[in-house]
Amino acid sequence: MKIPTPYLMFLGDAPDQLAAKTAAGVAQWRPEWCVGQLRLDGCQADLGLPDKTLQEAAEAGARTLLVGVVNQGGFFNDDWSNTLLAAVDLGYNIASGLHSKLADVPGLADAAAAKGIALFDVRHSTENFDTGKGHKRTGKRFLTVGTDVSVGKMYTSLAVEREMLSRGMKATFRATGQTGIFIAGEGVSVDAVVSDFVSGVAEQLSPDNEPDHWDVVEGQGSLFHAAYAGVTLGLLHGSQPDAVVVCHDPGRPHMRGTPTIPVHSLTETIDVNIAAGRLTNPDIRCIGVAINTSRLSESETADVLGAAEAETGLPAVDPLKNGVARLVDALS
Repeated sequence: MKIPTPYLMFLGDAPDQLAAKTAAGVAQWRPEWCVGQLRLDGCQADLGLPDKTLQEAAEAGARTLLVGVVNQGGFFNDDWSNTLLAAVDLGYNIASGLHSKLADVPGLADAAAAKGIALFDVRHSTENFDTGKGHKRTGKRFLTVGTDVSVGKMYTSLAVEREMLSRGMKATFRATGQTGIFIAGEGVSVDAVVSDFVSGVAEQLSPDNEPDHWDVVEGQGSLFHAAYAGVTLGLLHGSQPDAVVVCHDPGRPHMRGTPTIPVHSLTETIDVNIAAGRLTNPDIRCIGVAINTSRLSESETADVLGAAEAETGLPAVDPLKNGVARLVDALS
């Protein structure tokens, strides 16, 4: 799916900033695509963008109303639905990452069809995918993997793409999750893809390309997580990465949501990902570690990064605090 930009960010009646984290991610990485924000009464989130009405944002060039807020249950309440209907009437495309489908909002699909605009449910792709073939493709590929879920794979991937582009390298971020799709403007949410086709999706997202072009593929899950290892394996096999970076949160005693499974070491994580990736790319290598040290002091951060480098023999960075220049350096 290819979502038209610019966006008007719809925050609804978000009770706090966390509820609008999807919109916040887009505003951080693609501020040039964000015309403004639309907040309903009671909204407690603020992206720091100009508050605009639907009419004002349309006049400023907005083409898509992006639902950048979540609620319990992932549904469209009456106030949200009325806003979406009004947006369609003004010619907006609508994009959403909620579990509920836009087409389930009464009257929205018919109104969109009448206006000739599109509804994008990024969690529910309508494309037909093939199974993975494992054939060698031209170009180069980078993939983030993790010791656990939610350890910074998307952030690291985007930071690597930005660093590559700043050096004049050819690079494209390939989104595999809902927020990543909004940031890229296109992609496939692989957690909603039937398992047989995940590796095929990864192949489709990173097709043949110029020899010096890097596809920076957003990682998902972890090979050590009982719930999400399957999607990680599919991305490894389908993207055929030439280089991987392990993402890690040092403050976790166990896998998120599964307290009976401990977080494995960096070296174990590297070993299992390299072993799995060799099925489709025998030359796969790990080139570094990205660690989320947001809860650590400066001295603690230095200790954690130093220990990671001593353990793995690879550069270790916090992408937010240190940047990812050393990771990109390691690609050469």
